[in-house]
Amino acid sequence: MSFFPANDPTPGDAFSCDQIELMVVPNAKDIDGFQVRRALPTAKRRLVGPFIFFDRMGPAIMRAGQALDVRPHPHIGLATVTYLFDGKIRHRDSLGTEMVIAPGDVNLMTAGSGIVHSERTPEELRGSPMSMSGLQTWLALPDGKEEVAPLFENTAAAELPAFDADGVSGRVIIGDFKGLRAPVRQASDTLYADIRLAPGARIKIPADAEERAIYTLDGEIDILGDRFPIERLLVFKPGDEIVVSSERGAHFMLFGGASLGSKRYIWWNFVSSSKERIEQAKNEWKTGRFDIVPGDEEEFIPLPES
Repeated sequence: MSFFPANDPTPGDAFSCDQIELMVVPNAKDIDGFQVRRALPTAKRRLVGPFIFFDRMGPAIMRAGQALDVRPHPHIGLATVTYLFDGKIRHRDSLGTEMVIAPGDVNLMTAGSGIVHSERTPEELRGSPMSMSGLQTWLALPDGKEEVAPLFENTAAAELPAFDADGVSGRVIIGDFKGLRAPVRQASDTLYADIRLAPGARIKIPADAEERAIYTLDGEIDILGDRFPIERLLVFKPGDEIVVSSERGAHFMLFGGASLGSKRYIWWNFVSSSKERIEQAKNEWKTGRFDIVPGDEEEFIPLPES
């Protein structure tokens, strides 16, 4: 997904829970007929572990005649993670990859030194109404790995470890959680899990990961007496075990990992520890020196003016 022009998300209302460092209310923008809410980056928090970008896509019903058409665009210095709850997206990239992303699968595209990709509604699904709901996140690559060769990997939903006990269910997408380990590649210590609470259930989130946050997708959650509705990003303070409960049931994502330990700059679709590298990438895209996307050569997103 291309980094669309939008204002930073805003801090939320005050709350009493001292385990929470920051609450963010995402800004929403319409893209091709459905809303996208951006939770990261913010003015007050640029990263949570390696996560430097967090977009909530939908949920929405795309009418007949509507389609997602994100034209070819470049990335450097990051890995994109696409995770759908509903709908399908056809991914094409400059490596020659063509893959229809299905709900529950994890598509990891490591941009590294540079990649170009497009994301569109599959041709066979156009012309009929289609529901669309999912997440796209970017992981900033750590020092020493920012310029690795680009790579695309798909992990099917059936390969992700699942848990279901005492009203708590879900899957581990990246990293380790509840004694389970996902097979998805990690460039640095990363935690990403999809968690659902049945009515009255609770889950303990250990302090294992250096940085942790959750994003509420459905229902209302409770942390030490404070209640939080859907579409909220909660960044936790380090070092504390967090207990999340829900009276009526809830669905949220847990994510984070180790701090990168060095600053990252983000401009449009480019992430780097070097401003000069971003300027180089801007010039390369503007002058047509990135590779093309086979099967999607006719269009592209031009470099933004500012």
